[in-house]
Amino acid sequence: MDEHQVASLLKTSELFPLPKGVKLSYGTAGFRADATVLESTVYRVGILAAVRSIKLQSSAVGLMITASHNKVSDNGVKVADSDGGMLSQDWEPFADHLANVSSSQDLVSLIRDFVEKEKVPVGEKFAEVWLGRDTRPSGDLLLQAAKEGVASITGSVMFDMGILTTPQLHWMVRARNKGLNATQNDYFEQLSSSFRCLMELIPSGSGSKFDGSQRKLLVDGANGVGGQKLEDLKGSLNNLVIEIRNTGKDGGVLNEGVGADFVQKEKVVPSGFGSMDVGMRCVSLDGDADRLVYFFIPSDSTGNIELLDGDKILSLFALFIKEQLSVIDTERKYSRLGVVQTAYANGASTNYLKNLGLDVVFTKTGVKHLHEKAAQFDIGIYFEANGHGTILFSETLLSWLESKQKDLATTAKGSEELKAVSRLVAMSKLINQAIGDALSGLLLVEVILQHMGWSIQKWNELYKDLPSRQLKVKVPDRTAIVTTEEETEALKPPGVQEAINTEIAKYPQGRAFIRPSGTEDVVRVYAEASTQEKADNLAKSVAQLVERFLGSKIVPSES
Repeated sequence: MDEHQVASLLKTSELFPLPKGVKLSYGTAGFRADATVLESTVYRVGILAAVRSIKLQSSAVGLMITASHNKVSDNGVKVADSDGGMLSQDWEPFADHLANVSSSQDLVSLIRDFVEKEKVPVGEKFAEVWLGRDTRPSGDLLLQAAKEGVASITGSVMFDMGILTTPQLHWMVRARNKGLNATQNDYFEQLSSSFRCLMELIPSGSGSKFDGSQRKLLVDGANGVGGQKLEDLKGSLNNLVIEIRNTGKDGGVLNEGVGADFVQKEKVVPSGFGSMDVGMRCVSLDGDADRLVYFFIPSDSTGNIELLDGDKILSLFALFIKEQLSVIDTERKYSRLGVVQTAYANGASTNYLKNLGLDVVFTKTGVKHLHEKAAQFDIGIYFEANGHGTILFSETLLSWLESKQKDLATTAKGSEELKAVSRLVAMSKLINQAIGDALSGLLLVEVILQHMGWSIQKWNELYKDLPSRQLKVKVPDRTAIVTTEEETEALKPPGVQEAINTEIAKYPQGRAFIRPSGTEDVVRVYAEASTQEKADNLAKSVAQLVERFLGSKIVPSES
């Protein structure tokens, strides 16, 4: 770094002093906090994004200002790496140090040392950073801080893409680095055209079962950006009637009593929905539209819902893909299909997927771990129960599918094999392979339901969730709990897993595990059993074991 670069960083960093007492950590969702304390952090992430772009030979890198499902007073910032995915885990420690270093001099020293160690040619190559934000009122101010951070690195180029869903920005970065058109209109066109293609491939008679009210989808937009973007998209969709509520334009507050996180955790009817919607197919997006969960209101509802969460969405996708592969690659020579779950996946979903004959693997909690594991398959599907997930298609498989599609179009036009291949190719374009995307996920669910001729009630009958309960236990030192890589069993302290196994054995269909929180001094407890009462009792007994082994206190339960 030359003197001019050092001077630029010193000058701009003094405009964004670190608030006293603030200490942040870069997680799966980047940095999140009350918006009033985030200016210095967002400024510094602007620097990080520019340095990352230079390290990657001037590839486009994204910076998104959002706090997803958090309350409206919060905000956050994260980096979309050059592949459209999350920031490389190797750079997370640098992000932590960058956000928390106190003085301007120390900040410059940290950056200088890092770019020298990583051999980042700052001053020799330019940076390209794409910027986006959600609808939070604090977004404009934080965007200016981000721009100052990016501009403080010599030769940086910025593209302010305005208000976007988080998945849109990730999609744009990925498309840009693949040499494709990467505007918002290009995003909409890819989703709508691949959706239309899949609709045209629905077997005759299946889609016709969707008539009247069944063609209508009610969408809870969480009073965020997703509902607004869906309004822009829905006019180009055929054979699907969408009614969007909670768009934020009617005075509703972002994520307050609405949205995927609220619906999935509370399992109650969101604001804007009620008795007039009994039996209707409904979906909730979260604040930045990277999650979705479906639900319907049963006829005997007293405010409760029937929830179809990420596990159910994953199962629907897996069933559809398996059906297509059974036509074109019965021996799985070219298309290894894998499903990735975490220990929090409901045991009934895991059993269902295994009974389909699918390869089900487990990984640590967190989207970055799921995404990495899914990429090891030809087709890898992952979804967390909270509704965040996607499908990954390997480049090798896509090349094989596209070649096969071309050959069959000449030799077997109109064949079931060609239709199956074409469905998978269109699916790979509809789903957002960079990150979980509520809009693309919604369209894929809708076309598969029409393909199957299923109502939401029929979909819900794939399997019945086992009752579960989550608790957390405050502990003096969460690092005392050490688990296996999949977090399904505890390795330390000695004897705790054996004690947990003894408790599990007392309950029909019992399953339980403990894992340390990644952000606070608590141990999380998850339990399942054949009835809600048994699940509650198992969770309580395992929490008491944590108390006994670690000396701690149970916190009120989470739904």
